[in-house]
Amino acid sequence: MTTGRRPSGRAPVVAIAGAPNAGKSTLFNALSGAGARMGNWPGTSVEVEHGIWHPVKASRSRATGRPLDPALLDDVELGMAPADAYELVDLPGAYSLNPLSGEEQVSSDALLGERPPDVIVAVADAAHLARSLYLIAQLRELPVRVVVALTMVDVAHRHGIVVDVPALQEQLGVPVVAVDPRRRSGLGELAGPVWEALAGPAPKPRPWSGPGGEPARDKGGGINPWVRDDERFAWIERVTSSVLAKTGQGRVTWSDKVDRWTLAPVAGPVIFLVAMWLILQVTTSVAAPMQEWLADLFSNDVARGARSLLSMIGMGHSWLQGLVVDGIITGVGTVLSFVPLMVIMFVLLALLEDSGYLARGAVVADATMRRLGLPGQAFLPLIVGFGCNVPAVASTRILPQRSHRVLTALLVPFTTCTARLTVYLLVCSTFFGRWAGTVVFGMYVVSVLLVVVVGLLLRRTVWRVLPDQPMVLDLPPYQHPTLRLVAAVTWQRLKGFLQSASGIIVAVVVVVWLLQAIPVRAGTGGFDNPDVSNSVFAAIARFISPLFTWAGFADWRLVSALIVGLAAKEAVVSSWAQTFQVAEASHAAAGLAGPLHQAFAVAAGGHTLLAVAAFLVFLLAYTPCVATLAAQAHEIGWRWTAFGLVVQFVIAWVLAVLVFQVGCLIA
Repeated sequence: MTTGRRPSGRAPVVAIAGAPNAGKSTLFNALSGAGARMGNWPGTSVEVEHGIWHPVKASRSRATGRPLDPALLDDVELGMAPADAYELVDLPGAYSLNPLSGEEQVSSDALLGERPPDVIVAVADAAHLARSLYLIAQLRELPVRVVVALTMVDVAHRHGIVVDVPALQEQLGVPVVAVDPRRRSGLGELAGPVWEALAGPAPKPRPWSGPGGEPARDKGGGINPWVRDDERFAWIERVTSSVLAKTGQGRVTWSDKVDRWTLAPVAGPVIFLVAMWLILQVTTSVAAPMQEWLADLFSNDVARGARSLLSMIGMGHSWLQGLVVDGIITGVGTVLSFVPLMVIMFVLLALLEDSGYLARGAVVADATMRRLGLPGQAFLPLIVGFGCNVPAVASTRILPQRSHRVLTALLVPFTTCTARLTVYLLVCSTFFGRWAGTVVFGMYVVSVLLVVVVGLLLRRTVWRVLPDQPMVLDLPPYQHPTLRLVAAVTWQRLKGFLQSASGIIVAVVVVVWLLQAIPVRAGTGGFDNPDVSNSVFAAIARFISPLFTWAGFADWRLVSALIVGLAAKEAVVSSWAQTFQVAEASHAAAGLAGPLHQAFAVAAGGHTLLAVAAFLVFLLAYTPCVATLAAQAHEIGWRWTAFGLVVQFVIAWVLAVLVFQVGCLIA
């Protein structure tokens, strides 16, 4: 470990470390604002957040009480001159430097590596001080600069606990600052100690003394780790006994009263399911009209304006019009149509996180999810997936370990999103009449069964060596969500999606347009007047369609819609309208009934309903839309995304074949 000077031109690195639910990430968001970004820690697949902290210029020295003057803070022995901006790193939650997970390993490597951060802001929960002090005890045994940020002071006071901050600072031997990042309180006071820590040498490590003043050593001369642990716990007890005071005003808080219901064996799961149902209802009911409005805006107004502009410059009815209108504008419209849904979903998730209920939901769902080898928090992304797979995959980042995030992200596409629902409604109303609602409900049942069965299969194959561990979680107190924090978290998540997925979505939509516009035989079709039946797109569909002979729908016109569904599942209906040459896509439900009946009947050899059922099952289980693939690639990497894509296609094909073939045997 080195503690030398900062290389010239590099901003000081300030790492925020601490136990989960101690307010660490809230402090990071408060200091970095909306400029945070995600990135993998070097050499790992674990993501950490990075940001820029511009310290308050009017911060005062804790030693003199006077405003800090950057000109006076020149390099000193083992020190460095502070800068106007610090690189801020939010390390994964850790209780100690002895890692028990990949996330804790990242925190340990970052703090103990050859190039540790210039300053470590160790977050300590005033309401549970002892839990935070073990990590601080280990940090104080190292030659590193540490500033302690004391959070949850108001929560501690409600429990009748008062922390003597000056006494705690004296005991720890490093600056201690009480902060309330949710209300932006104490952030200016924190900047001063960090600034002064950069200007001076690292404090001397905390002296260690075992029983009798001599450390117990093993045969190799090293200090016995068990004795060292005992000494740390004894030190923590001495510190807490000297800095904590009971006011005698502790009482049963309203968080405790609410938990009697939210964590109850029967009422808890009911409340949790109602909360998840409300999230799904709000998301679909509020976002759907906005999505339709955006889709109409781009397909009508924006497209009409683009056509008029191109006509003015003599490029009307040309290949450029097709590229701009059917390619780029459609692609951009597809991206932006997801924004309302994702904003609503991310806001609701942030509200659940900031209020403290998300941790309760994890406890309630833990018993069920552990059968799949997942923590209780994994239930939330799966529920979100029934609204839209894209934010569901993005929300897997709330899970504590990468293996959990990967497994959950692979299961999310098996949840039937609302985009598939539009196809279900068209197909079921066309073929099943008054039983259409029952069949649609059956698709949701099949979706749940797929999540469970595939999860168990993956758990017993790919992740069979993972132990089933009970969830250990410190429940944070219920709090009133703050608008600033909810907005910052929502923007960070939305920005991450748009940066990672938007380019891929637009590119795929443009590629689909190109394939539909390129003719395979001269004389018909072209970029200025596409003929889908004579296009490369149709040729690909004809090449693929024999794969579905055993599933009963080997008609290129039916299969081509599944190809378009890779771009967006809701585009299946409009693709059929174009392929079957229905005049108006908006009236597709009426115009498609006859052609669909004929296509399925011919392909299935008379077993029409069985072929339709096989098609619906395949649509449910096969490869998700490109936006979901982009979100998966961003969250779990392209390797796992490709693995999931293959697994989903194989499962979908096998199920479709089984439905049709077994049905034919029974019939």
